[in-house]
Amino acid sequence: MDHIVIIGNGISGVTLARHIRKNSENEITIVSAETEYFFSRTALMYVYMGHMKFEHTQPYESWFWKKNSINLKKGYVKEIDTSNKQLIFSNNELLSYDKLVLATGSKPAKFGWPGQDLEGVMGMYHKQDLENLEKHAPNNKVCKRAVIVGGGLIGIELAEMLHSRNIAVTFLVRESSFWNGVLPTAESEMINRHIINNHIDLRLNTNLKEIKSDENGCVKSVIIEETGEEITCNVVGLTTGVAPNIAFLKNSNIETNKGILVNRFLETTIKDVYAIGDCAEQREPIGNRRPIEAVWYTGRMMGETLAQTICGNRIEYKPGNWFNSAKFFDIEYQTYGWVFGEKGRPAYEKHFHWSHPDDTKCITIAYDKDSSLFLGINTFGIRMRHEIFDKWLTEKRDVNYVIEFLADANFDPEFYSLYEKEITTKFNQENGTSITSRKKSWKRIFTKA
Repeated sequence: MDHIVIIGNGISGVTLARHIRKNSENEITIVSAETEYFFSRTALMYVYMGHMKFEHTQPYESWFWKKNSINLKKGYVKEIDTSNKQLIFSNNELLSYDKLVLATGSKPAKFGWPGQDLEGVMGMYHKQDLENLEKHAPNNKVCKRAVIVGGGLIGIELAEMLHSRNIAVTFLVRESSFWNGVLPTAESEMINRHIINNHIDLRLNTNLKEIKSDENGCVKSVIIEETGEEITCNVVGLTTGVAPNIAFLKNSNIETNKGILVNRFLETTIKDVYAIGDCAEQREPIGNRRPIEAVWYTGRMMGETLAQTICGNRIEYKPGNWFNSAKFFDIEYQTYGWVFGEKGRPAYEKHFHWSHPDDTKCITIAYDKDSSLFLGINTFGIRMRHEIFDKWLTEKRDVNYVIEFLADANFDPEFYSLYEKEITTKFNQENGTSITSRKKSWKRIFTKA
């Protein structure tokens, strides 16, 4: 029986531990310096917004770990001795392993701004960030204004969190439109308007120069790079992306680049050492995917996959069709397959875009302009079914088929408004087609047409 040690108790590490336990009697120890128990990181925002308490973010009761013979150890690993298969903790305690899995996640990326380590400067990734936010921005009397730097998904979540407590927010985005490196222009511009309509001071084409301190070492203001404008604030949220949390490996012989380098089996170059989740970097990207994927569902899939290998069934990590979801205030976003933004869009990729007059709902369908092969879809404000799009992408359906049977993808036709007729009409007008919106019976949807 092997001793499997997992560093990191996020979705990757805990999924791995659960699936190892389902398939073996191996000894399992999960090590974490952040919290004793696993919690849902994506739910932190709802704790601050008052929708739940922190204990509600823990999917498993405290007795779950002992019942399933999964040891939990709280401590910071400062070094790994792979020759002797030992972890060395900050207090010099040692822990031996037979197989080691690195699932250490991410940390907020910083870019050397003056003042970036002042009191009141934070990311929004760890439980400690939530505690910091409660300390420095408990209400709009203590925190008159917050400045958020970086236009990604964590930034928009932090803006919504602060806005929920009536704290004024200035949002600095260096790009010309919000998240336009990912979203097509029409979608990005819709989100710009939605942010502004929610009373956020959105500053596009704007960079941070420095963060200034008061006499107590706390945030006093920020300086804008382009204009020199000084904005008084009490909190600065740095949400300019995340980086793999691997600094503790700098003296090890585990090969790293931006992340921990792994092959398709999630193995490092060191025997019996593996990496999964946000900290893992594929040596060769998988299709259009980035080598490092800081995404909840890919971390979960890596955990499930590696558990099979550790339990004797060595299998390759195959994440399948890309999908993701997010929320821009009250606009839900889903993406399936590949829909490129304006930058980096392949020459063969054509987009069909439909938007609702209320400016909170739209879809963009990407397809091959020559073969009409369906490549992907973005939906905003319209909830659709993952399994349908996954099926159509796998079956390599063409765009005409997708438009014709788009009604099949409705999440819940009984309770949600339907827009297929309007979407089909616009598609026909733009493409000179005469497609009629139809719906298959549910019995036929998952059989080959």
